[in-house]
Amino acid sequence: MIRVLFVCLGNICRSPMAEAVFRARVREAGLSDDFEIDSAGTASFHVGKPAHAGTRAILAKHGIGCDHRAREIVRDDLDRFDHVVAMDGQNRSDIEALGGGRAVISSFLEHAAGLGVRDVPDPYYTGNFAEVYALVDAAAIGLLARIRPAARGLK
Repeated sequence: MIRVLFVCLGNICRSPMAEAVFRARVREAGLSDDFEIDSAGTASFHVGKPAHAGTRAILAKHGIGCDHRAREIVRDDLDRFDHVVAMDGQNRSDIEALGGGRAVISSFLEHAAGLGVRDVPDPYYTGNFAEVYALVDAAAIGLLARIRPAARGLK
């Protein structure tokens, strides 16, 4: 089982979108039984809330469901998950500040080549959920390609 946690600030826009898109890509690859996928935020101000309406709408437009309740990342997540994937540099710094753990921490867009951006912009502020979806989908494809061999025990 490969455990992947996506992390943004409030866990209502970017990381639940990444969680849902990655889950859809994993399902399309026939690997659902090999993955546990979740998301969290570095801040607690949206804990318990559903994904943002804009996130739910863009996912629905692409035929992807989203049953999500926001939660805050905790130190134990760094031991429980194999991969903790940050949406931007500040999120990554906040995750690393939790200290230790066995998880590989990465920035989501480093898994997608040629995008020309380093951080997934926060659509909570920009309203551009379509742009974020395109970035998230590209990175989800790249991340799955990178870690997929481990799903079947291949090197």
